[in-house]
Amino acid sequence: MTVQEMVCHLADAYRHAMGEIPASPVDTLLTRNVIKPFALWFPMRWPPGYPTRPEVDPQRGGRKPGDFVRDRDQVETEMYRFIEAAHRGALVSHSIFGAMSVREWLRWGWLHADHHLRQFSQ
Repeated sequence: MTVQEMVCHLADAYRHAMGEIPASPVDTLLTRNVIKPFALWFPMRWPPGYPTRPEVDPQRGGRKPGDFVRDRDQVETEMYRFIEAAHRGALVSHSIFGAMSVREWLRWGWLHADHHLRQFSQ
């Protein structure tokens, strides 16, 4: 994933959380009850390579990169909209983790961005 694809992916993921981009659900008893609490609260970084849903993957069905400045500004806008929607309780079920509380959504939003931003830091 390139930097610009990552920016588009993050924007799409926030839009998915707000119900604007449907993503095929793959949540199971294991992902909802074991993997979700581990991924959200265990003090370790998310490992690279976990597959994303095709609807938010810019190399498959997600938004393709265009103008970098526009894409960068878009992810910032979507992040703020996501935070506001979380506080209003206006988020849908996560496609992998299922139903999530406001606290869990906000934690996921931060961890997800942190995970991808660290891909390009050294």
